[in-house]
Formats: sequence, C-alpha cells, structure tokens
Amino acid sequence: MSLETAVAAITQKVSGGSGIGATVKFNCGDDGVVFIDGNATPPTVSTEDQDADCTVVCDKDVLDSLIAGDLDPTAAFMQGKIKVEGDMGVAMKLSSIL
Repeated sequence: MSLETAVAAITQKVSGGSGIGATVKFNCGDDGVVFIDGNATPPTVSTEDQDADCTVVCDKDVLDSLIAGDLDPTAAFMQGKIKVEGDMGVAMKLSSIL
C-alpha cells in the first residue's frame, strides 16, 4: 500500500469525526509520514511532515497492517513494532480509528 493509499484509507476511517481531538503523525522513516489533524472539522489526513501532539514511529508494513486491521495497536506497541513519542493519551485514542 502506498502512502497515498494509506491516507485515503485513514481519511475514510476518520470522515465521521476522529474523536481524537489532537494531531497525530505516523513516521515511517524514509517511506514518509502520514499526518492526521483531528482538531480540524472534518479531520484531515495528509503526507505533510508537521509537528504533532503524538508521533507513532513504525515501518510502512506495520502501518499497512494497522490500517487493514490485521495488527492490534496495543499488541504492536507491546511487541515493539511501534514507538510512541509525545502524548500517550492521544495514542490510546488511535484504537478507535485503526
């Protein structure tokens, strides 16, 4: 899945309102970033690298698995597949959209 496909999938998931009320960035290293502005109405999703309340660092394959629902966010964190920087409370809210 390309980053643009990931953006489209996440946009669809947050289209009814993300419930996050914060900004989140998925940092996939050299593969790029996916930025969610949960403060916007409606929430916006882009590949712009902006400062965020919470940054989730992971491989692109892990992000794809999270979006597809094949990987539980909590399990991914416990297994060390994702690292969370910033507001952990915001990270906990991600399970509502992933």
